[in-house]
Amino acid sequence: MKSLELNDVDRRIWREELDEYVPQRVFDVHTHLYRFAFNLDPNKDAGPYKKFVGDDWVDVPYELAQAVDAALMPGRDVSRLSFPFPFPYPCDFAASNEWVARESAKDPRSASLMLAHPRMSDEEAEAELDRHGHIGFKPYRFYSATGDAANCRMTDFLPERFLSIADRRGLIVMMHISKRDAIADPENLRDLEDLSAKYPNVRWILAHCARSYSHWAIERAGPVLRKLPNLWYDVSSVCETDAIDALLSNVDPNRVMYGSDDVPVGVLRGKYISFGYAWAYLSETNQSLSLVHCDGRMTFTRYEQLRAMKRASRRLGQTPQQIQAMFYDIAAGLVAGARQGH
Repeated sequence: MKSLELNDVDRRIWREELDEYVPQRVFDVHTHLYRFAFNLDPNKDAGPYKKFVGDDWVDVPYELAQAVDAALMPGRDVSRLSFPFPFPYPCDFAASNEWVARESAKDPRSASLMLAHPRMSDEEAEAELDRHGHIGFKPYRFYSATGDAANCRMTDFLPERFLSIADRRGLIVMMHISKRDAIADPENLRDLEDLSAKYPNVRWILAHCARSYSHWAIERAGPVLRKLPNLWYDVSSVCETDAIDALLSNVDPNRVMYGSDDVPVGVLRGKYISFGYAWAYLSETNQSLSLVHCDGRMTFTRYEQLRAMKRASRRLGQTPQQIQAMFYDIAAGLVAGARQGH
Protein backbone atom coordinates (compact mmCIF):
# COMPACT_ATOMS: atom_id res chain seq x y z
CA MET A 1 0.00 0.00 0.00
CA LYS A 2 2.13 2.82 -1.32
CA SER A 3 -0.28 5.50 -0.12
CA LEU A 4 0.03 4.20 3.46
CA GLU A 5 3.80 4.43 3.71
CA LEU A 6 4.69 6.42 6.81
CA ASN A 7 7.32 9.12 6.55
CA ASP A 8 9.35 10.79 9.29
CA VAL A 9 6.62 13.41 9.87
CA ASP A 10 3.99 10.71 10.44
CA ARG A 11 6.26 8.71 12.73
CA ARG A 12 7.16 11.79 14.75
CA ILE A 13 3.49 12.74 15.23
CA TRP A 14 2.62 9.24 16.39
CA ARG A 15 5.63 8.94 18.67
CA GLU A 16 5.57 12.41 20.23
CA GLU A 17 1.84 13.17 20.32
CA LEU A 18 -0.45 10.19 19.88
CA ASP A 19 1.10 6.98 21.19
CA GLU A 20 0.59 7.99 24.82
CA TYR A 21 -2.96 9.16 24.14
CA VAL A 22 -4.62 6.32 22.19
CA PRO A 23 -5.65 3.47 24.55
CA GLN A 24 -4.68 -0.13 23.93
CA ARG A 25 -8.25 -1.18 23.18
CA VAL A 26 -10.16 0.66 20.47
CA PHE A 27 -13.66 0.28 19.04
CA ASP A 28 -13.97 2.14 15.75
CA VAL A 29 -17.66 2.91 15.15
CA HIS A 30 -17.23 4.37 11.67
CA THR A 31 -15.51 2.01 9.22
CA HIS A 32 -16.30 1.40 5.54
CA LEU A 33 -15.80 -2.13 4.17
CA TYR A 34 -16.62 -2.35 0.47
CA ARG A 35 -15.63 -3.31 -3.05
CA PHE A 36 -15.46 -0.71 -5.81
CA ALA A 37 -17.23 -3.26 -8.02
CA PHE A 38 -20.41 -2.53 -6.02
CA ASN A 39 -20.46 0.89 -7.68
CA LEU A 40 -22.53 0.02 -10.76
CA ASP A 41 -22.01 3.30 -12.59
CA PRO A 42 -20.82 2.22 -16.08
CA ASN A 43 -18.55 5.29 -16.18
CA LYS A 44 -17.15 4.82 -12.68
CA ASP A 45 -13.53 4.40 -13.80
CA ALA A 46 -13.60 7.94 -15.19
CA GLY A 47 -15.53 9.42 -12.28
CA PRO A 48 -14.59 11.06 -8.98
CA TYR A 49 -14.90 7.90 -6.89
CA LYS A 50 -12.15 6.14 -8.82
CA LYS A 51 -9.81 8.99 -7.97
CA PHE A 52 -11.02 8.81 -4.37
CA VAL A 53 -10.30 5.11 -3.86
CA GLY A 54 -7.16 5.17 -6.01
CA ASP A 55 -5.31 1.90 -6.52
CA ASP A 56 -4.93 0.89 -2.87
CA TRP A 57 -8.53 1.10 -1.71
CA VAL A 58 -10.46 -0.58 -4.53
CA ASP A 59 -11.39 -3.50 -2.27
CA VAL A 60 -11.48 -3.06 1.51
CA PRO A 61 -11.96 -6.34 3.38
CA TYR A 62 -11.66 -6.67 7.14
CA GLU A 63 -7.98 -7.63 6.90
CA LEU A 64 -7.12 -4.41 5.09
CA ALA A 65 -8.88 -2.30 7.71
CA GLN A 66 -6.89 -4.14 10.37
CA ALA A 67 -3.66 -3.59 8.45
CA VAL A 68 -4.38 0.14 8.29
CA ASP A 69 -4.86 0.26 12.05
CA ALA A 70 -1.71 -1.78 12.63
CA ALA A 71 0.24 0.76 10.57
CA LEU A 72 -1.30 3.95 11.96
CA MET A 73 -1.98 2.87 15.56
CA PRO A 74 0.58 0.08 16.18
CA GLY A 75 -0.04 -2.29 19.06
CA ARG A 76 -3.73 -1.45 19.42
CA ASP A 77 -6.46 -4.09 19.64
CA VAL A 78 -9.18 -2.78 17.32
CA SER A 79 -12.75 -3.92 16.75
CA ARG A 80 -15.18 -2.02 14.57
CA LEU A 81 -18.72 -1.17 13.55
CA SER A 82 -18.65 -1.28 9.76
CA PHE A 83 -20.96 -0.46 6.86
CA PRO A 84 -20.64 -0.28 3.08
CA PHE A 85 -19.42 2.76 1.20
CA PRO A 86 -22.53 4.67 0.03
CA PHE A 87 -21.96 4.76 -3.70
CA PRO A 88 -24.71 6.78 -5.41
CA TYR A 89 -27.37 5.05 -7.50
CA PRO A 90 -26.74 2.68 -9.20
CA CYS A 91 -25.21 0.70 -6.34
CA ASP A 92 -25.30 -3.03 -5.67
CA PHE A 93 -26.90 -2.83 -2.25
CA ALA A 94 -27.39 -6.57 -1.80
CA ALA A 95 -23.75 -7.40 -2.53
CA SER A 96 -22.57 -4.47 -0.39
CA ASN A 97 -24.56 -5.67 2.61
CA GLU A 98 -23.52 -9.28 2.21
CA TRP A 99 -19.86 -8.25 1.96
CA VAL A 100 -19.82 -6.06 5.05
CA ALA A 101 -21.61 -8.68 7.14
CA ARG A 102 -19.25 -11.45 6.07
CA GLU A 103 -16.14 -9.34 6.64
CA SER A 104 -17.32 -8.04 10.03
CA ALA A 105 -18.04 -11.58 11.21
CA LYS A 106 -14.30 -12.30 11.16
CA ASP A 107 -14.11 -10.60 14.58
CA PRO A 108 -16.75 -11.67 17.12
CA ARG A 109 -16.68 -8.25 18.80
CA SER A 110 -17.23 -6.36 15.54
CA ALA A 111 -20.61 -5.76 13.91
CA SER A 112 -22.15 -4.35 10.74
CA LEU A 113 -24.86 -1.96 9.58
CA MET A 114 -26.72 -2.42 6.33
CA LEU A 115 -26.83 0.22 3.61
CA ALA A 116 -30.49 1.24 3.33
CA HIS A 117 -32.31 3.33 0.73
CA PRO A 118 -35.92 4.47 0.20
CA ARG A 119 -36.51 2.18 -2.78
CA MET A 120 -36.05 -0.85 -0.53
CA SER A 121 -39.26 -2.40 0.77
CA ASP A 122 -39.89 -3.23 4.42
CA GLU A 123 -39.77 -6.91 3.56
CA GLU A 124 -36.40 -6.55 1.85
CA ALA A 125 -34.99 -4.60 4.79
CA GLU A 126 -36.13 -7.14 7.37
CA ALA A 127 -34.89 -10.03 5.25
CA GLU A 128 -31.45 -8.39 4.94
CA LEU A 129 -31.29 -7.86 8.70
CA ASP A 130 -32.22 -11.47 9.42
CA ARG A 131 -30.01 -12.96 6.70
CA HIS A 132 -26.83 -11.15 7.64
CA GLY A 133 -27.23 -10.23 11.30
CA HIS A 134 -26.81 -6.48 10.81
CA ILE A 135 -27.50 -4.47 13.96
CA GLY A 136 -28.83 -1.39 12.23
CA PHE A 137 -29.15 0.84 9.20
CA LYS A 138 -26.75 3.12 7.36
CA PRO A 139 -28.85 5.50 5.25
CA TYR A 140 -27.22 8.26 3.23
CA ARG A 141 -28.28 11.57 1.78
CA PHE A 142 -27.30 10.51 -1.77
CA TYR A 143 -30.42 8.33 -1.74
CA SER A 144 -32.85 11.13 -0.90
CA ALA A 145 -36.24 10.63 -2.51
CA THR A 146 -36.21 14.35 -3.31
CA GLY A 147 -33.11 14.04 -5.46
CA ASP A 148 -31.48 16.86 -3.46
CA ALA A 149 -28.66 15.38 -1.40
CA ALA A 150 -27.53 18.75 -0.04
CA ASN A 151 -30.78 20.02 1.48
CA CYS A 152 -32.93 16.98 2.27
CA ARG A 153 -34.58 16.00 5.52
CA MET A 154 -33.64 12.80 7.32
CA THR A 155 -36.85 11.05 6.42
CA ASP A 156 -36.24 11.82 2.74
CA PHE A 157 -33.51 9.17 2.75
CA LEU A 158 -34.53 7.19 5.84
CA PRO A 159 -38.30 6.59 5.64
CA GLU A 160 -40.17 6.28 8.91
CA ARG A 161 -41.10 2.71 8.04
CA PHE A 162 -37.41 1.84 8.52
CA LEU A 163 -37.38 3.69 11.81
CA SER A 164 -40.36 1.60 12.88
CA ILE A 165 -38.33 -1.54 12.17
CA ALA A 166 -35.33 -0.14 14.03
CA ASP A 167 -37.51 0.84 16.98
CA ARG A 168 -39.10 -2.60 17.23
CA ARG A 169 -35.68 -4.30 17.09
CA GLY A 170 -33.68 -1.75 19.10
CA LEU A 171 -31.29 -1.11 16.21
CA ILE A 172 -28.64 1.52 15.48
CA VAL A 173 -29.11 4.20 12.83
CA MET A 174 -25.88 5.83 11.61
CA MET A 175 -27.03 9.27 10.45
CA HIS A 176 -25.06 11.66 8.25
CA ILE A 177 -27.19 14.79 8.49
CA SER A 178 -27.85 16.93 5.43
CA LYS A 179 -28.56 20.69 4.96
CA ARG A 180 -26.23 23.69 4.90
CA ASP A 181 -26.31 24.22 8.67
CA ALA A 182 -26.28 20.47 9.43
CA ILE A 183 -27.22 19.82 13.07
CA ALA A 184 -27.89 23.54 13.62
CA ASP A 185 -30.67 23.55 11.03
CA PRO A 186 -34.00 24.10 12.86
CA GLU A 187 -35.83 21.54 10.74
CA ASN A 188 -33.20 18.89 11.48
CA LEU A 189 -33.50 19.58 15.19
CA ARG A 190 -37.30 19.41 15.13
CA ASP A 191 -37.16 16.17 13.18
CA LEU A 192 -34.71 14.65 15.68
CA GLU A 193 -36.93 15.69 18.58
CA ASP A 194 -40.05 14.24 16.95
CA LEU A 195 -38.43 11.04 15.70
CA SER A 196 -36.62 10.37 18.98
CA ALA A 197 -39.91 10.66 20.86
CA LYS A 198 -41.86 8.59 18.35
CA TYR A 199 -39.21 5.83 18.09
CA PRO A 200 -37.56 5.76 21.53
CA ASN A 201 -35.79 2.42 21.01
CA VAL A 202 -33.78 3.59 18.01
CA ARG A 203 -30.11 4.08 18.85
CA TRP A 204 -29.02 7.05 16.78
CA ILE A 205 -25.35 7.72 16.03
CA LEU A 206 -24.91 11.23 14.63
CA ALA A 207 -21.79 10.90 12.51
CA HIS A 208 -18.94 13.43 12.34
CA CYS A 209 -19.86 15.29 15.56
CA ALA A 210 -23.42 15.48 14.21
CA ARG A 211 -21.79 16.80 11.01
CA SER A 212 -20.40 19.71 12.98
CA TYR A 213 -16.90 20.08 11.56
CA SER A 214 -16.65 23.39 13.40
CA HIS A 215 -17.80 24.47 16.86
CA TRP A 216 -20.73 26.71 16.00
CA ALA A 217 -23.28 24.14 14.81
CA ILE A 218 -23.01 21.81 17.79
CA GLU A 219 -22.99 24.77 20.21
CA ARG A 220 -26.20 26.05 18.66
CA ALA A 221 -27.83 22.61 18.75
CA GLY A 222 -26.60 21.56 22.20
CA PRO A 223 -29.59 22.72 24.28
CA VAL A 224 -31.90 20.52 22.17
CA LEU A 225 -29.57 17.53 21.83
CA ARG A 226 -28.90 17.31 25.58
CA LYS A 227 -32.59 16.54 26.16
CA LEU A 228 -32.72 13.54 23.80
CA PRO A 229 -31.84 10.27 25.54
CA ASN A 230 -31.25 8.00 22.54
CA LEU A 231 -28.50 9.89 20.70
CA TRP A 232 -24.83 8.96 20.40
CA TYR A 233 -22.09 10.69 18.42
CA ASP A 234 -18.90 9.77 16.61
CA VAL A 235 -16.01 12.14 15.95
CA SER A 236 -14.85 10.52 12.71
CA SER A 237 -12.82 12.77 10.37
CA VAL A 238 -13.40 15.90 12.49
CA CYS A 239 -10.03 17.65 12.73
CA GLU A 240 -10.85 20.84 14.63
CA THR A 241 -10.17 20.81 18.37
CA ASP A 242 -12.91 23.40 18.93
CA ALA A 243 -15.50 21.15 17.26
CA ILE A 244 -14.68 18.13 19.45
CA ASP A 245 -14.46 20.36 22.52
CA ALA A 246 -17.88 21.79 21.67
CA LEU A 247 -19.34 18.30 21.27
CA LEU A 248 -17.98 17.03 24.58
CA SER A 249 -19.09 20.24 26.32
CA ASN A 250 -22.60 20.48 24.87
CA VAL A 251 -23.85 16.88 24.89
CA ASP A 252 -23.47 14.00 27.32
CA PRO A 253 -19.77 13.05 26.96
CA ASN A 254 -20.74 9.48 27.83
CA ARG A 255 -22.33 9.31 24.37
CA VAL A 256 -19.25 10.41 22.36
CA MET A 257 -17.24 7.73 20.54
CA TYR A 258 -14.16 7.34 18.38
CA GLY A 259 -14.55 6.57 14.67
CA SER A 260 -11.98 6.72 11.88
CA ASP A 261 -14.03 7.19 8.68
CA ASP A 262 -11.69 4.64 7.10
CA VAL A 263 -11.35 3.69 4.39
CA PRO A 264 -10.23 5.86 2.58
CA VAL A 265 -10.90 9.21 4.30
CA GLY A 266 -8.77 8.56 7.36
CA VAL A 267 -5.77 7.46 5.31
CA LEU A 268 -5.81 10.44 2.95
CA ARG A 269 -3.21 13.12 3.55
CA GLY A 270 -4.92 16.34 4.57
CA LYS A 271 -7.52 17.56 7.05
CA TYR A 272 -10.95 19.09 7.33
CA ILE A 273 -10.71 22.80 8.06
CA SER A 274 -13.39 25.30 9.05
CA PHE A 275 -13.82 28.96 8.24
CA GLY A 276 -16.78 31.27 8.72
CA TYR A 277 -19.79 28.96 8.67
CA ALA A 278 -18.16 26.54 6.24
CA TRP A 279 -15.85 23.55 6.24
CA ALA A 280 -13.87 21.85 3.52
CA TYR A 281 -11.22 19.22 2.97
CA LEU A 282 -7.70 20.57 2.46
CA SER A 283 -5.40 18.13 0.68
CA GLU A 284 -2.03 17.99 -1.00
CA THR A 285 -3.59 18.54 -4.41
CA ASN A 286 -6.41 21.06 -3.96
CA GLN A 287 -4.44 24.09 -2.77
CA SER A 288 -1.52 26.28 -3.87
CA LEU A 289 -0.23 27.51 -0.52
CA SER A 290 3.34 28.75 -0.33
CA LEU A 291 4.97 26.52 2.28
CA VAL A 292 8.67 27.22 1.78
CA HIS A 293 8.88 28.65 5.31
CA CYS A 294 8.10 25.32 6.97
CA ASP A 295 7.85 21.57 6.52
CA GLY A 296 4.78 21.59 4.31
CA ARG A 297 4.18 17.86 4.18
CA MET A 298 0.71 16.75 5.20
CA THR A 299 -0.04 13.81 7.45
CA PHE A 300 -3.04 11.48 7.54
CA THR A 301 -6.53 12.77 8.26
CA ARG A 302 -6.66 10.13 10.99
CA TYR A 303 -3.70 11.72 12.75
CA GLU A 304 -5.16 15.22 12.47
CA GLN A 305 -8.38 13.92 14.02
CA LEU A 306 -6.51 12.20 16.86
CA ARG A 307 -4.51 15.37 17.50
CA ALA A 308 -7.76 17.33 17.80
CA MET A 309 -9.21 14.71 20.13
CA LYS A 310 -6.13 14.82 22.33
CA ARG A 311 -6.19 18.60 22.62
CA ALA A 312 -9.91 18.56 23.44
CA SER A 313 -9.33 15.88 26.08
CA ARG A 314 -6.55 17.94 27.62
CA ARG A 315 -8.59 21.14 27.51
CA LEU A 316 -11.51 19.47 29.30
CA GLY A 317 -9.34 17.58 31.78
CA GLN A 318 -10.52 14.12 30.76
CA THR A 319 -9.25 11.26 32.90
CA PRO A 320 -7.64 8.13 31.42
CA GLN A 321 -10.89 6.30 32.19
CA GLN A 322 -12.93 8.86 30.24
CA ILE A 323 -10.56 8.62 27.29
CA GLN A 324 -10.76 4.82 27.38
CA ALA A 325 -14.56 5.08 27.40
CA MET A 326 -14.55 7.36 24.35
CA PHE A 327 -12.25 5.01 22.44
CA TYR A 328 -13.83 1.68 23.45
CA ASP A 329 -16.28 1.25 26.32
CA ILE A 330 -19.17 3.38 25.07
CA ALA A 331 -19.14 1.84 21.60
CA ALA A 332 -18.78 -1.70 22.90
CA GLY A 333 -21.79 -1.18 25.16
CA LEU A 334 -23.85 0.36 22.37
CA VAL A 335 -23.11 -2.52 20.00
CA ALA A 336 -23.85 -5.11 22.69
CA GLY A 337 -27.20 -3.44 23.42
CA ALA A 338 -28.18 -3.39 19.74
CA ARG A 339 -27.27 -7.06 19.41
CA GLN A 340 -29.56 -7.90 22.28
CA GLY A 341 -32.29 -5.58 21.04
CA HIS A 342 -32.79 -3.82 24.33
